[in-house]
Amino acid sequence: MDTLELNPHPVTPAARILARCVASGTMSQKELDNVTREPDIFSPRLLEIEQLNQIKHEIDQVSLDLEMLRLEKSSADVTHSYYLSQRFASMQKFTSHLQEVLREQTSLRQRLMKPLCQQNLPIQADLHRYVVTLMAMVVEFIETLEMKMKRIQLIPSTDESLCNLNNGMIQLLAQVTEVESLTKQVLQRSSTPEDKMSS
Repeated sequence: MDTLELNPHPVTPAARILARCVASGTMSQKELDNVTREPDIFSPRLLEIEQLNQIKHEIDQVSLDLEMLRLEKSSADVTHSYYLSQRFASMQKFTSHLQEVLREQTSLRQRLMKPLCQQNLPIQADLHRYVVTLMAMVVEFIETLEMKMKRIQLIPSTDESLCNLNNGMIQLLAQVTEVESLTKQVLQRSSTPEDKMSS
């Protein structure tokens, strides 16, 4: 018969290990019987470590709860029901607008496909003269704008024009000095035959 069937109490793994220790001779039955059956069988240091671990676990749990509360507080403007209801209402308005656009899709497409030319702007009769004056002002504004744009486009080439002007002046001065020297030579040559004739 099996020994487990005779024993009315279930055999725990710790009891099996102790039974093996007794069977192998590493521990005697007498030493096993002398072990106290009190709950503080472990050293007080182990109990302190276990208590510290439990306190640390509680501190971690409290810090986690605190972090969750901080996160909830920082995101309260997003997650609060008041703000959520406002956003929900704006989303409902937006979706209703989109639904209307989808319902009117064909008419909107037809309106967009119509050419914009050959359509007259309805203006009251007493305002026609102001419209004519306004159109003249618009044309004048566009002309002055084009002139100013051309002037602005010419600004980068002014440096080049100044450089060309300086080069031209230098060449002109060189030619003037050359002409002066030539005139002196001509005057000297023309004066020498007269001197010879007078002598």
